[in-house]
Amino acid sequence: MSANVETMFYTRVTPWHGLGTRVEEAPGSKEALALAGLDWQVIQKSVLTEDGQSIDGFKANIRDRDGQILGVVTERYKVVQNEDAFAFTDQLLGEGVVYETAGSLQNGRRTWILARLPQRYIISGDEITPYLVFMNSHDGTGAIKAAMTPIRVVCQNTLNLALSTAKRSWSTIHTGDIQGKMKDARNSLLYANRYMGELGKAVDELQQIRLSDRKVYEYINALFPLADGATDQQKKNLLKLKEDVKMRYFEAPDLRQVGKNGYRFINAISDFATHARPLRASTNYRENLFARTVEGNAMIDRAYQLLRAA
Repeated sequence: MSANVETMFYTRVTPWHGLGTRVEEAPGSKEALALAGLDWQVIQKSVLTEDGQSIDGFKANIRDRDGQILGVVTERYKVVQNEDAFAFTDQLLGEGVVYETAGSLQNGRRTWILARLPQRYIISGDEITPYLVFMNSHDGTGAIKAAMTPIRVVCQNTLNLALSTAKRSWSTIHTGDIQGKMKDARNSLLYANRYMGELGKAVDELQQIRLSDRKVYEYINALFPLADGATDQQKKNLLKLKEDVKMRYFEAPDLRQVGKNGYRFINAISDFATHARPLRASTNYRENLFARTVEGNAMIDRAYQLLRAA
């Protein structure tokens, strides 16, 4: 069981370490808020010294349900309540959005929402399901973040490519005009159709990039460079990683009908980045992987850059 996950719900398939409330059908926002254990408010109180003197310029963020101290923040910090996060997602995605999973980490200090959009997209013969991830923190250490995360259904690979023509993510700190910033986010992520349309164009372009086996090896070597002075064990580990990627490119069952092209390569890299277990797996490595979906995965982005530069 994960040490970081506090409460969560999930639909059908058990995630991570099996923690949380299982539901058969993805709920709407009001039910999801309760199922995820996020139906609480953050209140702010003054920070006092041991002798009762108030410390100017700082507030304590406290969970109203149980008095859990979430963090100490400056007085400029603006709280974004959990219900506000769900309301934002509802308004951004529109009618028919459902929530696949949501919950809190680190005793409520961080929260997340994963929403599935109602639209169904077929891109170059593949079914792609778009999701939106919303992550928030109540301890003052992180920004408010939202990101598009398209998933190739047949293999659950992440395809949130860094496109120059459509914005995939947005973030802001907890200060200033939060409501205004949230409105700007809706405009900048407006709406999922824009990103998915541009993703479709990118996939078509990737399919036009024909790859020889030699070129595939070159790209894999570029993605896994050998550091100067590497030890024998590091060389062995690097070779193991590269062989794993080659297997995913040449032998993955879901890619048998895909030609030897850039789209196949991106899926192989995404499969590795999304599903491969690290050589040294930390207790919370799956949660860390999920958190990186907000920013995009650096390895997938690098592979996309290599292909575009070809």
